[in-house]
Amino acid sequence: MATAQKESWQSGLGFVLAASGSAVGLGNLWGFAYRASQGGGGTFVLLYVLIVMTICLPVLVAEMVLGRSTGRSPLLAPVQAAGRAWQPMGWLFVVVSCGILAFYGVLMGWTGQTLLHALQVGLPSSMGEAELFFAGISGGQSAIAGQAVSMLLTAVVVAAGVQAGIERLSRMALPMLFLLLVVLAVWASSLPGAAEGYRTFLLRWDSQELFNITTIRNAFTQAFFSVGTGIGAILAYSAYLNRKAPIPSEAVAIVGLDTAVGLLAGLLTFPVVISFGLGDAVSGSTIGTIFLSLPTGLGSIGLTGRIVAVTFFSLAYLAAITSSVSLLEVPVAALMDRCNWSRRNAAWVSAAVIFVVGLPAATDLNVLGTMDDLFGGVLLIAGGLLIAVLMGWFASRSFLEDLKNSGITPPARAGIILFFLRWVSPLVIAAGLLISVVDLIGKWTYVPR
Repeated sequence: MATAQKESWQSGLGFVLAASGSAVGLGNLWGFAYRASQGGGGTFVLLYVLIVMTICLPVLVAEMVLGRSTGRSPLLAPVQAAGRAWQPMGWLFVVVSCGILAFYGVLMGWTGQTLLHALQVGLPSSMGEAELFFAGISGGQSAIAGQAVSMLLTAVVVAAGVQAGIERLSRMALPMLFLLLVVLAVWASSLPGAAEGYRTFLLRWDSQELFNITTIRNAFTQAFFSVGTGIGAILAYSAYLNRKAPIPSEAVAIVGLDTAVGLLAGLLTFPVVISFGLGDAVSGSTIGTIFLSLPTGLGSIGLTGRIVAVTFFSLAYLAAITSSVSLLEVPVAALMDRCNWSRRNAAWVSAAVIFVVGLPAATDLNVLGTMDDLFGGVLLIAGGLLIAVLMGWFASRSFLEDLKNSGITPPARAGIILFFLRWVSPLVIAAGLLISVVDLIGKWTYVPR
């Protein structure tokens, strides 16, 4: 028996919170706001919800079943389920999770340093001051130091184990994160521009955006990156589930909590953006949303703004670390499963290698953006497609048996999930992947005139 199989979750709630923590991250807190502002507001939200409910949810169930039924790491689970021909899928999980964490650690560093600056110094009084501050933390030694601290904290949690590290963090962080986010969203609703913010970003409808390939790509990227399926992290966590865990209901809970965070983040961000006249900064870049617009806007309302900023960046860092530990768990589980390494050694070696891989992203924003597009977009969606094909066609019998043995009621629900996994998810994901590749090629080869 592999080392990874000796660990387990203390309870079903612990797993749901950990898996939700994997899904809830910086992508919810600013990626949702940025992509919604770019993609027609309500139009983007509709596409996002449709993709999550009809595509990501069945794939999430399939990924959880794959992890639990095999009890293996993301590297070896596809091989055990359908043979050695599926080994490249296991390597894809490891590469994608490490690639995402390599640049994600950089973003965590920026978040942590912005929090410390808000606590110790205060907030910028103008956009120019905010840009000057961000230039200081997004390059050179400062960015590398922030990245190193983030990877260090992530490794500490993962090295401590499933119950003592990952589950303990999730039980503390997730309730606190939701409480803080609800409080901030309620506060934002009292701002003068709240109603206009909701109308402009969340409730605005532009039917043409339904056929805009960039909007479609953003909706797919946001859905898969936010829910976290296709990376292998949920697969790794599911290997520690007991055989009676109600996977479909747990998957619904994970998706529901994740989507709620994204919407709550929008209810916080958009009123702030409108109230302080920062719409252009938000629609111009992801960085503009969280590191420039929010601190600048909040800085204009004195002590209250500073308290809100400290609260927001505290919850952002909590969200980030619950996601980063799930990403690190993928290579750690692989080393434990294939090489029989101890968890502690696997965690520290993996974190060190990923830190080195992320150094180019820490010193060059263009590299970070490219890594985001590649690992957090195209390859992530490709991972989701492979899960749908594997569990829908090549391991469908074990998929159905696993769901029925865990007490799914009524049993016909398992067949419905399999129908979507076999006939709907692969076709739609393949279309989304093709659109994403075409749009990115156009983006990477575009030469301004």
